Parts: sequence; structure tokens; C-alpha cells
Amino acid sequence: MNEPASQTLDAVGSRLKHLRLRRDVTLTSLAAETGISASTLSRLEVGLRRPTLEQLLPLARYYGVTLDSLVDAPRTANPRVDLRPMSCTDGSIIIPLTRRPGGIQAFKFVLPRGNDDAVPALRSHEGYDWAYVLNGTLRLVLGDHDFILHAGEAAEFDTRTPHWFGATSAGPVEYLSLVGRQGQRAHVRTANDDQ
Repeated sequence: MNEPASQTLDAVGSRLKHLRLRRDVTLTSLAAETGISASTLSRLEVGLRRPTLEQLLPLARYYGVTLDSLVDAPRTANPRVDLRPMSCTDGSIIIPLTRRPGGIQAFKFVLPRGNDDAVPALRSHEGYDWAYVLNGTLRLVLGDHDFILHAGEAAEFDTRTPHWFGATSAGPVEYLSLVGRQGQRAHVRTANDDQ
């Protein structure tokens, strides 16, 4: 096996342990879910054993991650092709959901618990944004307005208006964001449209 591949496989153990501890799952529970013995899982996590594809597949499925992210495969040069989640320094995760260049781009954001006293740094750019809250509470500061959006609520706005998204002290938040060019908006159809 070549050196880069060997180094990649040697580093998988720490990622597996991090994922398990982040989910607060025991080796015994993980073994029951994946069909991999607890002792094998333990050896994988501490680097005493290199994972096989037969072991990586159920682990990736259980954690809801791609094999590429599990083994930290090299990224491609084009982010529209490489749709792996991006972890930010503040603990947030951005998951690109579309590949096509131009047009409306879709992202899923997962933001950690926020600080209600934090002063947001508003940004603006060309385009139009539509955000939909999946779970948790989203704080949206839009110009001089401060909105609180709950699961099932949406907002749309011109991104030239200074804005900021964040979680509240109530906990983490997950939301979808569609971002389009200036003047390009999401089209919402209702049952009345057919009449």
C-alpha cells in the first residue's frame, strides 16, 4: 500500500472515536447497530486495526456521513463537485446540496447553540435568500430587524440588505438556505395556483 493511503487509513480511528463520542454512544450500542463487535470497534478507534470496506460501510451509514468524509479522502478542486460538509471554526457545519453552476444554490446549515448577548457581524452581498428552519430556533438579523424563526417557518429577503443568521441560547438550529442571483427568487405554488 502506498504511503498516502496508509496514512489515510491510520487516521480513520480517531475520526471514528470522535463521531461516537459526539453522539454519546457506547461501543456496545454501536456494535449492536452495525454488526461489528465492540472489541473490533475499540481496536479500530485506537488504531490497532485498519478498517476494511465491509466495516466502513455500516459505520458511515450509522453516522450519516459519506465514506469520503469518514476516511478524509482528498477534496476535489471544485466545491460544486465535492459536496462534503464543511466544518467552520465556530462549530457550525455547512452542507452543500446542489452541484450545478449558476442558478439557485441550496445549502443545509447546522449551527451550534448561540449566545443571545453576542453582537452579530452583519454581511451583505448580491443575491436573494430563502431560509427554512428544520429544527431549533433561528435568529435572523435583517437590517434593523431582529427575527426569531422556529421549525417550519421561513424567511426570504434581498441579500443586499445586511443580514446575519445564528442559533439562540435555546440550542442548536438546522436550516435550509436557497441562494440565488439578484432578482432570482424561489417560486412558491399553492393549491389556488391551478384555479
